[in-house]
Amino acid sequence: MRKSLALILIVLMTSLTSVAQTLYRSHVHVGGHAGASLSQQTFSPSIEQGMHKGLTFGASFRYAEERHVGLMAELNFTQRGWTEDFSDNPQFSYSRTLSYIELPIMTHIFFGSRKVKCFFNLGPQLCYMVGDNISANFDYRNISSIPDFPTRNRTTVQMGMDVENRFDYGICGGVGMELIIKKRHSIMLEGRYYYGLGNIYGASKKDYFSASRGSSIMVTLGYMFRLK
Repeated sequence: MRKSLALILIVLMTSLTSVAQTLYRSHVHVGGHAGASLSQQTFSPSIEQGMHKGLTFGASFRYAEERHVGLMAELNFTQRGWTEDFSDNPQFSYSRTLSYIELPIMTHIFFGSRKVKCFFNLGPQLCYMVGDNISANFDYRNISSIPDFPTRNRTTVQMGMDVENRFDYGICGGVGMELIIKKRHSIMLEGRYYYGLGNIYGASKKDYFSASRGSSIMVTLGYMFRLK
């Protein structure tokens, strides 16, 4: 009787260990991605602007120890900024591209079959500005000398202001789909939104803007390779 009970316990423990390994077998992936970004800068007082187009690309690292939850970290280069709206005066144009190195660290939630998976990413993001480029067809630092410039009901001080804060931080979240083409190879398509909490200009009582935060929408296509 004791031998039988011991044998049953051994079989049960072996089965539970096998199931645990099946449920919690860790996966490690590395890869890269690239795509496009659409961004704006939220100013207060507000300015007239449209969506600013840019590029984004980077490297990805993903670790999952449970069936539906993992960790996703990336190191990205992304172009953000804003484009002034001159739809009523198309002879003028102004856009400002702010280039960032970004480090998002996100919870990765996924589900689906062995061939196709859907996923959600959500977490904080740290950013540092490495470039600031202005493209304009007029002297934005001396607007008063430009004939017929539409200054009525338009804020213009932001055009020539120097960036004070290169460090940015915020929250990002995305949704996407992953297609496993082989055991260790997969392709990912993701749409992501970033909401910045840092200001590029000073935001004290003596400053002109009380807010100058960035936000962006990114669509990327990526490739992941499973190491483990």
